[in-house]
Amino acid sequence: MFRAVLGRSVLSNLVPGSAVATFAAALLRALAWLAPRILRPGDASGLRWTGLSGTSGSVPWNIVVLLTLLTLLPALLVALTPFTRLLIVFHFLRQALGTQTTPSNQTLIGLALVLTYFLMQPVGAAIYAAAVVPFQRGQVDALDALQRGAPPLRHFMIKYAREKDLGLFLEFAQAGRPTREEDVPMRVVMPAYILSELKTGFQIGAALFLPFLVIDLVVAAVTTSIGMMQLPPVIISTPLKILLFVMVDGWNLLVGSLMKSFA
Repeated sequence: MFRAVLGRSVLSNLVPGSAVATFAAALLRALAWLAPRILRPGDASGLRWTGLSGTSGSVPWNIVVLLTLLTLLPALLVALTPFTRLLIVFHFLRQALGTQTTPSNQTLIGLALVLTYFLMQPVGAAIYAAAVVPFQRGQVDALDALQRGAPPLRHFMIKYAREKDLGLFLEFAQAGRPTREEDVPMRVVMPAYILSELKTGFQIGAALFLPFLVIDLVVAAVTTSIGMMQLPPVIISTPLKILLFVMVDGWNLLVGSLMKSFA
């Protein structure tokens, strides 16, 4: 299987022929040597591979699952945590204030990440106790650890997923109405949770936008009525909106309201 993949790899543009085969074989041998020692000793089952030079071996499923999770980590962070809702609200706030690139994207993403860690810490602790600890002790393999870690995450997502969205994907999945929370499959919970977070984020963002929109309308009406046609209203309204936001301690109110929405 690796022959076709490595044959079209970017490495072939950097190193010619036999060097690619040697590098690929050495890399896969290193993975096969490290996996049993780091993850679960004594697990002989795994993914068989054959290098370009004819060498072969087996990569344990533990390391395959681990590397797959590391690859999908950014997508999982966005899809399975409050990160999406927080970031949407922060971007709505920046647009409402009219400050263009202030705060910067890096600042907003960093704040969303910190708040996501704060909110998800209890869920992460439950997953660690249920899945990571037995996995480190060698009591379960990677696939069993994933199954053990799913219930705390499922409980968190179902708590904030709307019934309408859950019903939509249950219908698409042609699954019966579940009687227990544990009966809802993750392939239904995940998209329903994402849709619910998007809707909630837009609702909060729209409510946040309204007071600043009123300021824009008032400033535009005043400047038009006194004949200031050449002066864009945004030049006057932006400092007023920033001043109002600072006077009411807007960041504290906004973050406090977002945290309460996850209570």
